Amino acid sequence: MFKIATYNANSIRVRLPQVLAWLEREQPDVLCVQETKVQDKDFPVAAIAEAGYQVAFRGQKSYAGVAILSREPLQEVVAGFDEAPYDAPRLLRARYGDIHVVNTYVPQGREATSEHFRYKLAWFGRLKQMFARHYSPEQLVVWVGDFNVATEPIDVYNPKRLQNHVDFHPEARAALEQVRQWGFVDVFRLLHPGEERQFTYWDYRSRDPIERGVGWRIDHVWATRPLAERAAAAWIDVAARRAPRPSDHTFLVVEFDV
Repeated sequence: MFKIATYNANSIRVRLPQVLAWLEREQPDVLCVQETKVQDKDFPVAAIAEAGYQVAFRGQKSYAGVAILSREPLQEVVAGFDEAPYDAPRLLRARYGDIHVVNTYVPQGREATSEHFRYKLAWFGRLKQMFARHYSPEQLVVWVGDFNVATEPIDVYNPKRLQNHVDFHPEARAALEQVRQWGFVDVFRLLHPGEERQFTYWDYRSRDPIERGVGWRIDHVWATRPLAERAAAAWIDVAARRAPRPSDHTFLVVEFDV
């Protein structure tokens, strides 16, 4: 069994007690974290090692930042794209045994009329090129993280009102779809088909967002078909979002029979 989770921590140092408690309780093989918001010299390596995990990370001060925590040593660790702008605090990949793990914190895009949104769309194009250059759809590849895109109407609480939001905009969804067509399967939706409305993110600014269902599914675990076919379970840990001082995201977990 290979158990992997993704989690936008919105500051790994603030959320460290939750992360450590979650690792002890769930014992994943790999936990991919986004928005660590910490310079590399200040990353809490010792606390994670004490919990029994190794960690690869690339970050910067105040925003972005990615990390891969693993029970066994990671191989072939690479941060960023092959060419500038490298965006190393947003892209980290490694091999865990026979499985290639790619952890991304996709740019949010701010406003649909902004250059930031154009950059987001181009980022997906660059990512597809990276997959094509370094991997094959026949390999065991799992791509996880905060994609900052909800793919279907059931993945947002109000698809009509949010149709032009940068995280549900038709152009953002189309750009992500181009990457999917390289050879990925949305594992959560594979195991939870139909009209099941489940979310991974709830805005801090909303009152009682979980109870009111005001959420988004923008955190994902996608896998190439040879790996997706071995998916045994996928679930969202909503309870972690209800904990004291939570991130606005929560853990998404997938288990594979490998």
